[in-house]
Amino acid sequence: MFRTIRDFIEAFQYESETTLKVFKNITNETLVLKPNDDVRSMQRLVWHITITLGEMLGKAGLTIDCPDEHSEPLKDINAIYKTYETAARSVLKEVEKNWTDADLTDKVNMYGEEWSKGVILTVLIKHEAHHRGQLTTLMRLNGLKVPGVYGPSKEEWIAYNMPVPE
Repeated sequence: MFRTIRDFIEAFQYESETTLKVFKNITNETLVLKPNDDVRSMQRLVWHITITLGEMLGKAGLTIDCPDEHSEPLKDINAIYKTYETAARSVLKEVEKNWTDADLTDKVNMYGEEWSKGVILTVLIKHEAHHRGQLTTLMRLNGLKVPGVYGPSKEEWIAYNMPVPE
């Protein structure tokens, strides 16, 4: 759980920059691909990651510059990239402007449960990391380059002229 706004800001800046790095390697042609009917397409995943910023923090009382949670996904990865980028900047601005460190222990009704604002910020980041992991798996299955997230990717090991770990 986050206990300071500054800690959240620093963590979210890294996470959102990493998400954008992943989005940058997706093409419009691969957005719609999915291995089977029980898996979201990359288009649905990138859109879900994007709109959750506004949906989750909206339930917590913040107004994020982000499309409605029920909006249809955009079909252009560059437009999704820009939409996510705008929403992520809005998250940073709105959290810093409207919440204080002391507010992070305040409880908010989230999905039928009581969560502290610090927990909400933690879950927001973990939710994004979870779906970003799904997304990078789909990217790998569809032959796209996968950037390193919490360490080098296969392509980055190769670029460093180092043996790729199995």
